[in-house]
Amino acid sequence: MPGKVVESIDAGYLARRLSTLPRGVTVVSGTNGKTTTTKMLAHVLGSRYRVLTNPTGSNFTRGAVSAVVDAARWSGRLDYDLAVFELDEAYAARFVAEHAPHRVVVLNVLRDQMDRFGEIDHTAALLGRAVAAATGEVVLNRDDPRVAALADHASAPVRWFGVHPSLRSLFRSDDELHAEDVPSAAPPLHADVELLSYSPGRSRYRIGASEHDIALRAEGAHNAQNAAAVVAAAIGEGLPAAEVATSLAEVPPAFGRGETVDVDGREVVLQLAKNPGGFRLALMSQQETPADVSVVAINDEYADGRDVSWLWDVDFSGLAATRGPVLTAGTRAADMALRLRYDGVEAADMVTDVPAALRRAVQLAPQGGRVVVYTTYTAMWRLHELLSRRTAPGGAP
Repeated sequence: MPGKVVESIDAGYLARRLSTLPRGVTVVSGTNGKTTTTKMLAHVLGSRYRVLTNPTGSNFTRGAVSAVVDAARWSGRLDYDLAVFELDEAYAARFVAEHAPHRVVVLNVLRDQMDRFGEIDHTAALLGRAVAAATGEVVLNRDDPRVAALADHASAPVRWFGVHPSLRSLFRSDDELHAEDVPSAAPPLHADVELLSYSPGRSRYRIGASEHDIALRAEGAHNAQNAAAVVAAAIGEGLPAAEVATSLAEVPPAFGRGETVDVDGREVVLQLAKNPGGFRLALMSQQETPADVSVVAINDEYADGRDVSWLWDVDFSGLAATRGPVLTAGTRAADMALRLRYDGVEAADMVTDVPAALRRAVQLAPQGGRVVVYTTYTAMWRLHELLSRRTAPGGAP
């Protein structure tokens, strides 16, 4: 709300304030992984610099304005060296029209909320405008063809991150999501930072000419790829590789992105899943540690995207192998139960009220068990609010 008010009464506020930052602004965008990558990068850079960021995941320009308003002194001065902002793909283009960023990091381009973005090439074109505006450096995902093509828009030097060819099947581009096999040939571009191997709890990276093991707290292979982008951006900001690796191991998961909360002796894991690619990665990450109870919570509010037909592009058959029941929840609980049936998964219950579905899942899980909730944006916010109250001193049940 502060950002919305300020935008309406002072259109130039954001550009004026950000122009005072001596090391400029880094914009993190792409379809999946923005919030986690931004949190990791802000933490790593925070070991050397005073970093301003938008930690709530509010990734429209008004979210950046709100962060600036909150951080500024009464005089308007910002006592920071640089800013790291997560920005929605469409709003990244709007942001750079107001203020040219020093660095732009693009993670991936996948189909997402087609009622907002339209086709995927339109999303790539929006990100191209952000890349073109970067004045200092661009950090791009070598393994996503649409992201790699954005280098043609860049006037600033490009720094690349990627994964080893043997891991490519874990990190498919949008065009590869439905392919049975993904080519594992050596990519044509050399990555400045490359994820060499991945196993739960430990990832190995080649950073320049050296190799480093990093034990990430944020679970899932997708977060290991996000960390490669963070390393590339951080070494571009002048931090040594060993320092970056040490700092990355300290970063807890961003809320709703592999976040774990204890509820009555059960481990509850929140996994944001808002498009086919992201949902596939979330499902894969949970195969590493199977759930005793799974909940798929799908809402169709504006922030989620009104069109939920994308659910038919996700392979849910892996949920049939979970140890316990699968519940569906949210405004589209019945639609989700039908979708699961087509992949041979029978929903044990449909509960429209998302908090009630969580309570039911916790009851069904054994003591010491694991409940994994796959959730769209608005359902995740509701659950996070509920779980935050529970873990606060004197919190309500």
